[in-house]
Amino acid sequence: MSALLNELRARGCDIDGALVRFLNKEDFYARLFKKFVNDASIAGLGEALEAKDVDTAFRHAHTLKGLTANMGLTPLYDIIVQIVEPLRAGRLDDSLTPLYDEFIAEVKNYKILAERDG
Repeated sequence: MSALLNELRARGCDIDGALVRFLNKEDFYARLFKKFVNDASIAGLGEALEAKDVDTAFRHAHTLKGLTANMGLTPLYDIIVQIVEPLRAGRLDDSLTPLYDEFIAEVKNYKILAERDG
């Protein structure tokens, strides 16, 4: 198993479950992980939250929820689900900003892993 996948597992990610969905193709998972950390929905969510655009924020957050779930990125999933549910209900208040900031901080850590893995 690659160092990247071992590190993700150590951070609480469900790599074993994710690899089943990726047909146990570790290299494929690693390539998609490197794309994920730069996904446009990450910045799009922040922009939509800042603009108080509930529909766009929900769309981006829901996309990220699906991506993090499928990739087994449990720590990120646990944060994003707390953003999705209020948005699903049409609520966009200041309580979502700290959650988004926490999500971004985690994503930055994941980006470091992706860059280090090459």
